[in-house]
Amino acid sequence: MSPPSRRLQTKPVITCLKTFLISYSLIFWFTGVILLAVGVWGKVSLEAYFSLSSEESTNAPYVLIGTGAIIIIFGLFGCFATCRGSPWMLKLYAMFLTLVFLAELVAGVSGFIFRHEIKAKLGIAYKKAVLSYNNSDSSSSSAVDAIQRTLHCCGVNNFTDWNETEYFKENGIPVSCCEATAKCTPEILKDLDKAKTEVYNMGCFKQVTYVMESNLGIIAGISFGIAFFQLIGIFLSCCLSRYITNNQYEMV
Repeated sequence: MSPPSRRLQTKPVITCLKTFLISYSLIFWFTGVILLAVGVWGKVSLEAYFSLSSEESTNAPYVLIGTGAIIIIFGLFGCFATCRGSPWMLKLYAMFLTLVFLAELVAGVSGFIFRHEIKAKLGIAYKKAVLSYNNSDSSSSSAVDAIQRTLHCCGVNNFTDWNETEYFKENGIPVSCCEATAKCTPEILKDLDKAKTEVYNMGCFKQVTYVMESNLGIIAGISFGIAFFQLIGIFLSCCLSRYITNNQYEMV
Protein backbone atom coordinates (compact mmCIF):
# COMPACT_ATOMS: atom_id res chain seq x y z
CA MET A 1 0.00 0.00 0.00
CA SER A 2 1.35 3.45 -0.94
CA PRO A 3 2.22 5.89 1.89
CA PRO A 4 -0.36 8.58 2.83
CA SER A 5 1.85 11.37 1.52
CA ARG A 6 1.95 9.82 -1.93
CA ARG A 7 -1.80 9.29 -1.89
CA LEU A 8 -2.30 12.95 -0.99
CA GLN A 9 -0.10 13.95 -3.92
CA THR A 10 -1.96 11.78 -6.39
CA LYS A 11 -5.42 12.84 -5.22
CA PRO A 12 -5.33 16.17 -7.14
CA VAL A 13 -4.16 14.29 -10.26
CA ILE A 14 -7.09 11.89 -10.02
CA THR A 15 -9.50 14.75 -9.38
CA CYS A 16 -8.14 16.54 -12.45
CA LEU A 17 -8.46 13.39 -14.59
CA LYS A 18 -11.96 12.89 -13.28
CA THR A 19 -12.95 16.43 -14.27
CA PHE A 20 -11.50 16.04 -17.76
CA LEU A 21 -13.12 12.63 -18.29
CA ILE A 22 -16.55 13.84 -17.17
CA SER A 23 -16.22 16.79 -19.55
CA TYR A 24 -15.15 14.44 -22.32
CA SER A 25 -18.05 12.06 -21.62
CA LEU A 26 -20.53 14.91 -21.86
CA ILE A 27 -19.04 15.99 -25.20
CA PHE A 28 -19.06 12.35 -26.33
CA TRP A 29 -22.72 12.15 -25.34
CA PHE A 30 -23.39 15.27 -27.41
CA THR A 31 -21.71 13.69 -30.47
CA GLY A 32 -24.15 10.82 -30.07
CA VAL A 33 -27.00 13.32 -30.21
CA ILE A 34 -25.48 14.78 -33.40
CA LEU A 35 -25.21 11.34 -35.04
CA LEU A 36 -28.79 10.56 -34.02
CA ALA A 37 -29.95 13.85 -35.53
CA VAL A 38 -27.97 13.24 -38.75
CA GLY A 39 -29.52 9.76 -39.03
CA VAL A 40 -33.04 11.09 -38.59
CA TRP A 41 -32.32 13.92 -41.06
CA GLY A 42 -30.92 11.43 -43.57
CA LYS A 43 -33.97 9.21 -43.25
CA VAL A 44 -36.38 12.11 -43.75
CA SER A 45 -34.52 14.28 -46.28
CA LEU A 46 -32.69 11.65 -48.38
CA GLU A 47 -35.34 8.92 -48.42
CA ALA A 48 -36.01 9.51 -52.11
CA TYR A 49 -32.35 8.93 -53.02
CA PHE A 50 -32.03 5.81 -50.86
CA SER A 51 -35.20 4.26 -52.29
CA LEU A 52 -33.59 4.14 -55.73
CA SER A 53 -30.74 1.92 -54.57
CA SER A 54 -30.52 -1.51 -53.04
CA GLU A 55 -31.94 -2.45 -49.65
CA GLU A 56 -28.48 -2.21 -48.09
CA SER A 57 -28.32 1.51 -48.89
CA THR A 58 -31.59 2.19 -47.10
CA ASN A 59 -30.05 0.94 -43.85
CA ALA A 60 -27.54 3.81 -43.68
CA PRO A 61 -29.80 6.22 -41.72
CA TYR A 62 -30.72 3.45 -39.28
CA VAL A 63 -27.04 2.69 -38.69
CA LEU A 64 -26.44 6.34 -37.78
CA ILE A 65 -29.52 6.40 -35.55
CA GLY A 66 -28.47 3.18 -33.80
CA THR A 67 -24.87 4.34 -33.38
CA GLY A 68 -26.00 7.69 -32.02
CA ALA A 69 -28.32 6.02 -29.49
CA ILE A 70 -25.56 3.66 -28.29
CA ILE A 71 -23.09 6.55 -27.94
CA ILE A 72 -25.65 8.49 -25.88
CA ILE A 73 -26.06 5.51 -23.52
CA PHE A 74 -22.31 4.92 -23.13
CA GLY A 75 -21.66 8.64 -22.76
CA LEU A 76 -23.88 8.57 -19.69
CA PHE A 77 -22.19 5.35 -18.58
CA GLY A 78 -18.81 7.11 -18.84
CA CYS A 79 -20.02 9.89 -16.54
CA PHE A 80 -21.34 7.33 -14.05
CA ALA A 81 -18.13 5.26 -14.16
CA THR A 82 -16.02 8.38 -13.58
CA CYS A 83 -18.09 9.53 -10.62
CA ARG A 84 -17.95 6.05 -9.09
CA GLY A 85 -14.21 5.79 -9.69
CA SER A 86 -14.57 2.11 -10.56
CA PRO A 87 -11.47 0.78 -12.39
CA TRP A 88 -13.32 -2.07 -14.13
CA MET A 89 -16.08 0.26 -15.31
CA LEU A 90 -13.49 2.72 -16.62
CA LYS A 91 -11.73 -0.12 -18.48
CA LEU A 92 -15.06 -1.20 -19.96
CA TYR A 93 -15.67 2.37 -21.06
CA ALA A 94 -12.20 2.53 -22.65
CA MET A 95 -12.87 -0.78 -24.43
CA PHE A 96 -16.13 0.55 -25.84
CA LEU A 97 -14.42 3.73 -27.05
CA THR A 98 -11.80 1.58 -28.77
CA LEU A 99 -14.49 -0.42 -30.59
CA VAL A 100 -16.27 2.77 -31.66
CA PHE A 101 -12.96 4.22 -32.90
CA LEU A 102 -12.18 1.16 -35.04
CA ALA A 103 -15.75 0.88 -36.39
CA GLU A 104 -15.94 4.54 -37.40
CA LEU A 105 -12.47 4.46 -38.92
CA VAL A 106 -13.32 1.41 -41.04
CA ALA A 107 -16.67 2.94 -42.08
CA GLY A 108 -15.06 6.23 -43.08
CA VAL A 109 -12.28 4.58 -45.09
CA SER A 110 -14.72 2.20 -46.79
CA GLY A 111 -17.01 5.05 -47.81
CA PHE A 112 -14.07 6.96 -49.30
CA ILE A 113 -12.68 3.95 -51.17
CA PHE A 114 -16.01 2.78 -52.60
CA ARG A 115 -17.50 6.21 -53.36
CA HIS A 116 -17.06 5.71 -57.14
CA GLU A 117 -18.73 2.30 -56.96
CA ILE A 118 -21.63 3.83 -55.02
CA LYS A 119 -21.93 6.55 -57.66
CA ALA A 120 -21.99 3.98 -60.50
CA LYS A 121 -24.64 1.87 -58.78
CA LEU A 122 -26.73 4.95 -58.14
CA GLY A 123 -26.58 5.83 -61.86
CA ILE A 124 -27.73 2.34 -62.85
CA ALA A 125 -30.51 2.42 -60.25
CA TYR A 126 -31.75 5.82 -61.39
CA LYS A 127 -31.76 4.84 -65.07
CA LYS A 128 -33.69 1.70 -64.23
CA ALA A 129 -36.20 3.74 -62.20
CA VAL A 130 -36.75 6.09 -65.17
CA LEU A 131 -37.23 3.23 -67.65
CA SER A 132 -39.73 1.46 -65.38
CA TYR A 133 -41.52 4.66 -64.38
CA ASN A 134 -45.15 3.95 -63.38
CA ASN A 135 -44.87 0.39 -64.70
CA SER A 136 -43.94 -1.87 -61.83
CA ASP A 137 -42.43 -0.09 -58.82
CA SER A 138 -44.51 2.82 -57.57
CA SER A 139 -41.99 3.66 -54.82
CA SER A 140 -39.17 4.22 -57.32
CA SER A 141 -41.53 6.27 -59.52
CA SER A 142 -42.40 8.47 -56.53
CA ALA A 143 -38.68 8.83 -55.83
CA VAL A 144 -38.05 9.97 -59.42
CA ASP A 145 -40.85 12.55 -59.15
CA ALA A 146 -39.53 13.81 -55.80
CA ILE A 147 -35.99 14.16 -57.16
CA GLN A 148 -37.09 15.95 -60.33
CA ARG A 149 -39.20 18.43 -58.39
CA THR A 150 -36.67 19.00 -55.62
CA LEU A 151 -33.51 19.26 -57.72
CA HIS A 152 -35.15 20.94 -60.73
CA CYS A 153 -33.94 18.32 -63.19
CA CYS A 154 -35.41 15.92 -65.73
CA GLY A 155 -34.37 12.47 -66.96
CA VAL A 156 -31.01 10.81 -66.40
CA ASN A 157 -28.73 13.00 -68.53
CA ASN A 158 -31.44 15.36 -69.86
CA PHE A 159 -35.17 15.49 -70.57
CA THR A 160 -34.81 13.59 -73.90
CA ASP A 161 -34.11 10.38 -71.96
CA TRP A 162 -37.86 10.06 -71.38
CA ASN A 163 -38.29 9.43 -75.12
CA GLU A 164 -36.90 5.93 -74.54
CA THR A 165 -39.54 4.95 -71.98
CA GLU A 166 -42.91 3.26 -72.35
CA TYR A 167 -44.46 5.98 -70.20
CA PHE A 168 -43.54 8.67 -72.76
CA LYS A 169 -45.36 6.87 -75.60
CA GLU A 170 -48.67 7.15 -73.75
CA ASN A 171 -48.28 10.18 -71.48
CA GLY A 172 -45.20 12.11 -72.55
CA ILE A 173 -42.72 13.58 -70.08
CA PRO A 174 -43.82 13.40 -66.42
CA VAL A 175 -45.36 16.55 -64.96
CA SER A 176 -42.66 16.55 -62.26
CA CYS A 177 -40.23 17.79 -64.92
CA CYS A 178 -42.21 20.99 -65.53
CA GLU A 179 -40.85 24.34 -64.43
CA ALA A 180 -44.44 25.61 -64.15
CA THR A 181 -47.08 22.87 -63.94
CA ALA A 182 -49.86 25.10 -65.25
CA LYS A 183 -48.06 25.58 -68.58
CA CYS A 184 -47.44 21.87 -69.17
CA THR A 185 -50.33 20.52 -71.18
CA PRO A 186 -50.45 16.87 -72.35
CA GLU A 187 -49.84 18.07 -75.90
CA ILE A 188 -46.62 19.86 -74.91
CA LEU A 189 -45.35 16.99 -72.77
CA LYS A 190 -45.69 14.55 -75.68
CA ASP A 191 -43.60 16.74 -78.00
CA LEU A 192 -39.89 17.02 -77.13
CA ASP A 193 -39.41 20.18 -79.16
CA LYS A 194 -42.29 21.99 -77.46
CA ALA A 195 -41.43 20.58 -74.04
CA LYS A 196 -37.84 21.88 -74.21
CA THR A 197 -38.89 25.36 -73.11
CA GLU A 198 -41.25 24.17 -70.38
CA VAL A 199 -39.30 21.43 -68.59
CA TYR A 200 -35.99 21.33 -66.75
CA ASN A 201 -33.19 20.71 -69.24
CA MET A 202 -30.57 19.51 -66.77
CA GLY A 203 -30.33 15.76 -66.11
CA CYS A 204 -30.91 14.38 -62.63
CA PHE A 205 -27.94 12.02 -62.39
CA LYS A 206 -25.43 14.86 -62.12
CA GLN A 207 -27.60 16.64 -59.57
CA VAL A 208 -28.24 13.52 -57.48
CA THR A 209 -24.56 12.53 -57.35
CA TYR A 210 -23.60 16.07 -56.37
CA VAL A 211 -26.07 16.04 -53.48
CA MET A 212 -25.03 12.53 -52.41
CA GLU A 213 -21.28 13.28 -52.56
CA SER A 214 -21.79 16.50 -50.61
CA ASN A 215 -23.68 14.67 -47.88
CA LEU A 216 -21.23 11.76 -47.87
CA GLY A 217 -18.43 14.27 -47.37
CA ILE A 218 -20.22 15.79 -44.39
CA ILE A 219 -20.99 12.40 -42.87
CA ALA A 220 -17.41 11.14 -43.48
CA GLY A 221 -15.98 14.29 -41.90
CA ILE A 222 -18.17 13.89 -38.82
CA SER A 223 -17.28 10.18 -38.59
CA PHE A 224 -13.52 10.78 -38.80
CA GLY A 225 -13.71 13.65 -36.32
CA ILE A 226 -15.65 11.58 -33.80
CA ALA A 227 -13.39 8.55 -34.41
CA PHE A 228 -10.16 10.37 -33.51
CA PHE A 229 -11.95 12.10 -30.64
CA GLN A 230 -12.29 8.64 -29.03
CA LEU A 231 -8.50 8.51 -28.51
CA ILE A 232 -8.75 11.26 -25.89
CA GLY A 233 -11.38 9.33 -23.97
CA ILE A 234 -9.41 6.08 -24.18
CA PHE A 235 -6.30 7.83 -22.81
CA LEU A 236 -8.17 9.53 -19.96
CA SER A 237 -10.08 6.36 -18.99
CA CYS A 238 -6.95 4.21 -18.91
CA CYS A 239 -4.96 6.81 -16.96
CA LEU A 240 -7.70 7.31 -14.36
CA SER A 241 -8.23 3.57 -13.97
CA ARG A 242 -4.49 3.04 -13.52
CA TYR A 243 -4.14 5.81 -10.92
CA ILE A 244 -7.09 4.53 -8.92
CA THR A 245 -5.85 0.93 -9.03
CA ASN A 246 -2.21 1.68 -8.22
CA ASN A 247 -2.98 4.02 -5.34
CA GLN A 248 -6.03 2.16 -4.03
CA TYR A 249 -7.97 5.43 -4.26
CA GLU A 250 -11.65 5.32 -3.35
CA MET A 251 -13.98 8.00 -4.67
CA VAL A 252 -16.32 9.30 -2.01
